[in-house]
Amino acid sequence: MPSAAERTRTLVQSTCSAVLLVPGVEGARPDQLSPEARAFGSDGEVFLLFPADSPVVRAATHAQDDELSAVLEITDVAPVAVPNRIRGRAWVSGWLTCAPGLATEPGAMMLRLEVGEASVDDLWGASAVEAEELAQASADPLVAHETELLQHLHAAHFDQVQALAGLLGERGTDTTGRGRQAVPLALDRFGLRVRFTGEQPFDARFDFPEPVRDITALRRAMHTLFGATAH
Repeated sequence: MPSAAERTRTLVQSTCSAVLLVPGVEGARPDQLSPEARAFGSDGEVFLLFPADSPVVRAATHAQDDELSAVLEITDVAPVAVPNRIRGRAWVSGWLTCAPGLATEPGAMMLRLEVGEASVDDLWGASAVEAEELAQASADPLVAHETELLQHLHAAHFDQVQALAGLLGERGTDTTGRGRQAVPLALDRFGLRVRFTGEQPFDARFDFPEPVRDITALRRAMHTLFGATAH
């Protein structure tokens, strides 16, 4: 399974919605607290792009040499419609400063969040993450493609995803004996997570024979997984 640090880093580098919580700007609208871009620096810090006139930039500017604490909160929502759609949340807390000159867009300011600690609460469980662990971790190689891949699986390979229930034995049917609807919920380099709906919904993981590094390897892994339902 991916480590807590890897899962946190994946969420930070994903397209999940995020807000930057800063003391003194609680009255700002959620969209004013949402960075336009976010990325990790070479030392493990998080760079956040905001309009130069945003409340968080003003707060960081006024703080100057004083330490301004902040928390980046990320909410991960499944890209395919499913009950209980929130897949997880992550929090990265630390100290915020302006990083003038790094923003290439006119009217924008880059903020630097020096990480103090982080935590994640997702489909794998809840864990705390040290700043050093986060700096050394890598995001999942499928993070940039997961949304479109899950939507493609659901729309174009519905029957094949549905057939995965056959790998679960009796768990693949509910108490009425009817088959469950299978919805692809999450995808990472280790495997596919599917939510089976019904009277008592549950999630099932289908691990790949080995971790995949790119889309080509993923296609082979999915072909093997779907092939197993035919036996």
